[in-house]
Amino acid sequence: MVSLLHFGESPETLIIMGPIWNTLDRLRMARLKNLLGKSISRAHRLSLDRQPSEGGIAEALLGHEEEEGVDASVVVTKCCEIQNAISIGATSFLFTQYKYLGVFMVVFGAIIFLFLGSVKGFSTQPEPCAYDEQKLCKPALANAVFSTIAFLLGALTSVFSGFLGMKIATYANARTTLEARKGVNRAFVVAFRSGSVMGFLLAANGLLVLFVAIYLFKLYYGDDWEGLYEAITGYGLGGSSMALFGRVGGGIYTKAADVGADLVGKVEKNIPEDDPRNPAVIADNVGDNVGDIAGMGSDLFGSYAESSCAALFVASISSFGVDHDFTAMSFPLLVSSMGILVCMITTLLTTQLFEIKTEKEIEPMLKRQLIISTVLMTIGIAIVCLIALPSTFELFDLGAKKTVKNWHLFFAVSIGLWMGLIIGYITEYFTSNAYRPVRDVADSCRTGAATNVIFGLALGYKSVIIPIFAIAVAIYVSFTLAAMYGVAMAALGMLSTIAIGLTIDAYGPISDNAGGIAEMAGMSREIRRRTDALDAAGNTTAAIGKGFAIGSAALVSLALFGAFVSRASLKTVDLLSAKVFIGLIVGAMLPYWFSSMTMKSVGSAALKMVEEVRRQFNTTPGLMEGHVKPDYANCVRISTDASLREMIPPGALVLLSPLIAGTFFGVETLSGLLAGALVSGVQVAISASNTGGAWDNAKKYIEAGSTDHARALGPKGSDAHKAAVIGDTVGDPLKDTSGPSLNILIKLMAVESLVFAPFFAAHGGLLFKYL
Repeated sequence: MVSLLHFGESPETLIIMGPIWNTLDRLRMARLKNLLGKSISRAHRLSLDRQPSEGGIAEALLGHEEEEGVDASVVVTKCCEIQNAISIGATSFLFTQYKYLGVFMVVFGAIIFLFLGSVKGFSTQPEPCAYDEQKLCKPALANAVFSTIAFLLGALTSVFSGFLGMKIATYANARTTLEARKGVNRAFVVAFRSGSVMGFLLAANGLLVLFVAIYLFKLYYGDDWEGLYEAITGYGLGGSSMALFGRVGGGIYTKAADVGADLVGKVEKNIPEDDPRNPAVIADNVGDNVGDIAGMGSDLFGSYAESSCAALFVASISSFGVDHDFTAMSFPLLVSSMGILVCMITTLLTTQLFEIKTEKEIEPMLKRQLIISTVLMTIGIAIVCLIALPSTFELFDLGAKKTVKNWHLFFAVSIGLWMGLIIGYITEYFTSNAYRPVRDVADSCRTGAATNVIFGLALGYKSVIIPIFAIAVAIYVSFTLAAMYGVAMAALGMLSTIAIGLTIDAYGPISDNAGGIAEMAGMSREIRRRTDALDAAGNTTAAIGKGFAIGSAALVSLALFGAFVSRASLKTVDLLSAKVFIGLIVGAMLPYWFSSMTMKSVGSAALKMVEEVRRQFNTTPGLMEGHVKPDYANCVRISTDASLREMIPPGALVLLSPLIAGTFFGVETLSGLLAGALVSGVQVAISASNTGGAWDNAKKYIEAGSTDHARALGPKGSDAHKAAVIGDTVGDPLKDTSGPSLNILIKLMAVESLVFAPFFAAHGGLLFKYL
């Protein structure tokens, strides 16, 4: 059941009405088309009524400074109607996508059950424990059943998290626009608090569902902690598999619309980004919610779930599991709980004690969140270590015992936390137009799009250096102190402030939509200037969030890789072995294969969008003059169909690769495949995300014209600006589709291998057995 947002007689009051289910049937699309046309045409008509005709359509759409005598209810009604159209489009797309994913969940859940159940021929007899053969553990069939249940729980939680984020964002965007009339601080508070609702809901939901699942599973498993936490790893698999489709599908949707709107609207027709005459403008705003909000929420939930599951599984085969010390065993969950508390304090300090007085204070305020939460979280980690962990305990490091002290874990978690902050700030340096790298890219636009592309690619490759060193330091310190458990906890430390990370991530698309609504509603230049300032700060913080996600993915994948090696009974992984090396080189290739598929998917969808937008401009009399409304629904349909169709091949590549490698080539080849994908994928993901972010902010630097250098390159419509728009268009699928999806690729392959490790260890390597 989907709720259709509608604004009644009181324009600032929301009511819930009408069930919506199938987005692609004729009745649904007809309703959407009617609403889109009515909402935008009415907004356009009202804005024209208020403006002098001799000023031209572009001037009328932007409007003049709002005066005290303007009827506030008219402005509110226009914003609400536009917001309603965006909400319907986003809700419709997600529910259609979730029907596809529902089929996938059932099919893949059956595969998990069949593969794991067949390890011992669906036996219901107790089996010797994998790590202590003197004891009996629950039968293999139980692992199959509970792993499948955990997978479904993780998948449903991921879907729920993404949907919640989308609904919150679509509620908040118009409210942010309306609050911008009262000042930039009011608009900032609405956007920030809306993002924080999503951040805390997602962090709390992930932690709650995981704890409840552990508690309920424990009723059956009893003292068999090894089997319990092996089954729990299915939770991470479910979360990450949904995140993959959410990121890829949402990324294709939003970038197809964005590229189509930019190439035809900005470059060919020289109209503003969110001009209501552009047929792709609603699809573009819908895409921000389904890609940057729903997809991003599922992505970070997957990282959180996998890092928690990796840490819990490794701990279950340590002295925590042997001694049945549940408090120490729950150390990863306690760290996450402390993170939620710290983020609550940080958010309270930001919105209650500080006030935004000028637009220049927005970005520092957002970045201050990261510093405050990191400092407070360091103290919180120390408290949790002292309370939850024994002073000394033992970890089983690939068969060898390692004695660890509780302060070792403090440094392991803290190194991940602080390295994440460093990665975030390095990402900001290479993607913010406040610094030289992006300004150099903007300057290169003077000689055309070709030099812009060259400079952008060079920036992306260079931006990989320091984050990789930071990840290497985190790995070395955490592994030296506490083996693979330390690496898993370093990853969780990097994600311990996930509520703040999601808050500032969600803030960006909310502010972006708010700016679009302001322009489509014909609001004043001053209002648009405020929303542009909010959006510009959000672009930088979104890039920081991507840096966090990629860095944590590297640590999570390494921890899962260690757990897989241990579960598959591999003592060492020999790179000189032919079986391992062929997996290594193929695994290093997979991120490039995956990126080619996602990039081409965006290109194909964008091609159709460009053709449709051109067709409407060329064949609809009066469209460019603003006398008739575009067919927004057709562009929404193009993005929807393309994203649902194109998300399947990349998803199949990621999910089938470990299954094929493990089944036909064995665990040694699969270990090489995972290592190659990890090493290659991290590099490609960082460079792709930062290159796209730099191109985006180089374009915005020229458009803003805030410095003499920027004004010399501009204004909008100049040759340098058109070259920057082309660079931004090339970078869109890099930073919002391929780049963010690659961190899911390396995590998903690792957790899938861990879940299926018993099957691969027992029946894998079919080709080598018969050669």
